[in-house]
Amino acid sequence: MEEIISRQRAFFNTHSTKELSFRLEQLEKLGHVLTTHEQQLNEAIFKDFKKSPIENYITELALLLKEIKDIKNNLHYWARKKRVATNLANFPAASYLYPEPLGVCLVIGAWNYPYQLSFAPVIAAIAAGNTVVLKPSELPSHTSSLMATLVKDHFDPAFFTVVEGGVEATTELLDQKFDKIFFTGSTKVGKIVYKAAAKNLTPVTLEMGGKSPAIIMKDAHLKMTVKRLIWAKFLNSGQTCIAPDYVMIEESIEEEFLKLAKEEILSAKYAFENDNYVQIINESNFDRLVGLLDPDKIYYGGKTDKDNRYIQPTLMFNVTFEDAVMQEEIFGPLLPVIVFDKLDHAIDKIRSLPKPLSCYIFTRNKQTERKLLKELSFGGGAINEALMHISNPHLPFGGVGNSGIGNYHGEAGFEAFSHYKSILKKPTWLELPLKYPPYSSSKFRWLKRLMKL
Repeated sequence: MEEIISRQRAFFNTHSTKELSFRLEQLEKLGHVLTTHEQQLNEAIFKDFKKSPIENYITELALLLKEIKDIKNNLHYWARKKRVATNLANFPAASYLYPEPLGVCLVIGAWNYPYQLSFAPVIAAIAAGNTVVLKPSELPSHTSSLMATLVKDHFDPAFFTVVEGGVEATTELLDQKFDKIFFTGSTKVGKIVYKAAAKNLTPVTLEMGGKSPAIIMKDAHLKMTVKRLIWAKFLNSGQTCIAPDYVMIEESIEEEFLKLAKEEILSAKYAFENDNYVQIINESNFDRLVGLLDPDKIYYGGKTDKDNRYIQPTLMFNVTFEDAVMQEEIFGPLLPVIVFDKLDHAIDKIRSLPKPLSCYIFTRNKQTERKLLKELSFGGGAINEALMHISNPHLPFGGVGNSGIGNYHGEAGFEAFSHYKSILKKPTWLELPLKYPPYSSSKFRWLKRLMKL
């Protein structure tokens, strides 16, 4: 590990990565690798998840290719020095912000979207001019192995390399001195990463999760709400950090919602053979999810098959915040439905929990929309939609509190891996004497005036 980082630091110190032409060339190369090896990428992720080529493209590859395209179109603008206003006390002068790369960066990817959540931060780090060590999750072993092979075959390891392994490899990496650490995963592991980074005062971005609510009001367009919500929940079998974790719904429309939700699940025909459903990542998570199923509270679904790591899309009703399914982030195809009679009660309950990564509000009432946006704190979300905010590169993506620290995607990703040097530039043809001794009451009066401007 020390040798890897030493080689990358030496390469970074050649200043090659600071050239925009170099960054654009590396991004072009990564895009080419993803495009020309799409078949291999499909085969590897199918072995890990049974994820189909169409879902692999929609949820992983397309987002990465779009990110690369957007960065290539905007990098010259993001990376240039930016002139800012100068106060009168510094007259005559000009002030600038110079973005510069941080250095050697560690990216720790997540298992649920192994390509997207590994390569998206890498793309941002390269765009900002850094070198990168990528540690993908070991759980989807085929995708991890393929990413390591592709990067090894196409990139100089002194610039970009992949380190495979489990907890021991991650722990050893965290013992090293990096200039930036970017982590995607659980809050529990995020705290470990944060603690390790603190030893070297290394800046971090933590992309974690939490119990993201979907709030449905009786004035919502219920049929469209159900269509969008069911797709968002059961995509990737619910193994999505921004999936709606649970529904809070006005009591008067619960029955109709459950009926429509069941119909939508049946209409979608979720199954491995229909290319629209995936396996639970491993037996451990399968067993954890099965343990959250309360047979008395299953409205629809609940069937399981351990041999194939399959859990049927499941709707749960009569759920309370004391139930097991509400004690942790679900991260699977179980959707609990909780009713409320007054919106303020629902808001109070959500606010009593750790701040979620996402929140989805379904209403046609502008006043209700404003109230929820004002009174609830969360990373990001949508009105009358779910999940799709992640697809807009102009919206910074990240959490707040227990759900994360920092943002990325688009320009926010460039900023996450950059330091902005503040520079004041003064000419030498004029220098006002006010700041220099000897001081006088007259100088003091003028200084007070200038410092207020």
